[in-house]
Amino acid sequence: MDTQPLYDLSPALRLMFMGVAIALGPLAWVWLRNKGQAPARRLQALTLLTLFLTFDLVLFGAFTRLTDSGLGCPDWPGCYGSASPSGAQAQISQAQAAMPTGPVTHAKAWVEMLHRYFATGVGVLIMTLAAVTWLQRKRGVAVSPWWPTATLAWVCLQGAFGALTVTMKLFPAIVTLHLLGGLVLLALLCRQAVAYEQAARAVGPVPITPAQRAWLAAAFALLWLQVALGGWVSTNYAVLACTEFPTCQGSWWPAMDFAQGFELWRQLGKTGAGENITFAALTAVHFAHRLLAYIVVAALAVVAWRLRQGPLRIQAHWIGGLVLWQFATGLSNVVLGWPLVAAISHTGGAAALVVVLTWALCESASARSALMAAHLPARKLST
Repeated sequence: MDTQPLYDLSPALRLMFMGVAIALGPLAWVWLRNKGQAPARRLQALTLLTLFLTFDLVLFGAFTRLTDSGLGCPDWPGCYGSASPSGAQAQISQAQAAMPTGPVTHAKAWVEMLHRYFATGVGVLIMTLAAVTWLQRKRGVAVSPWWPTATLAWVCLQGAFGALTVTMKLFPAIVTLHLLGGLVLLALLCRQAVAYEQAARAVGPVPITPAQRAWLAAAFALLWLQVALGGWVSTNYAVLACTEFPTCQGSWWPAMDFAQGFELWRQLGKTGAGENITFAALTAVHFAHRLLAYIVVAALAVVAWRLRQGPLRIQAHWIGGLVLWQFATGLSNVVLGWPLVAAISHTGGAAALVVVLTWALCESASARSALMAAHLPARKLST
């Protein structure tokens, strides 16, 4: 008598093999371009490349969500039990015939699976980075292995949220947390890149005034709150609740239901009681994001102004440019009806701001702390 396994591991194993195959290209490129460099420089190059690919993955994740491809393969990690949509042609065709514009089509299935392949490849790179950092640490290289280890743990958690995004059918809170997790991953990789640069050059953080440091930290905290609100707007499809600027629905304060709009644990389009969510609730979600945007833009403008003449002037220029980018793309989403290019660009701008502010915070310290760090042995710099 034939026996069926309790769980078919073949899709997961094939997905892992695909991730390894994808990661081999970047790993070979880093090795060939930095063959004669010091270990810290090679680690920095691998980290920067992983950071770049993770940024691309965040954008591709936004594309997957905004094209309604998140359920293109409604199971995980495979597609109807197969490692790719090619092995699920019959099931996808059946679902597409039943609902031609629904969540499952051949194009959406490929978008979703390509996103999973790409994410697995990035995971392999992060795993390699952690392993190599521990190996170099044993050889006396002044690079702390704990940040790569934390990044590896985080990317595993991020993968779990990716699975829940599918299995819980685009539950808004899970999708928002998945977006935030991707940006946390960018911040962790940026922190490592700065640490490797400082270790390679045997330097510590640059000094800035306590006031500059405080403004930078406050703007960073506000940015995360705004990103969370932006994710909540996107995952609840509340962008089009207000199609005018600066007013909304012809009013400076439209009818809104904040209690229902910010009921976090509920299905997409439903309240916690299972009723359809009201338009006033979606308006509240949109308007809260818009109101906080004014505060965040002001805080970032102050930070860019305060840093413009100091050692962080490059980051100040980036912050100023990205604030203008976010305003332009956010406004385009509202008045142009949420076009795909503007929506992805807005997500990319938020991700870039997270990287630049992380870069500025890790590159600097208050004047007193920087002076103390300058007298530490080089081995301590990257810890």
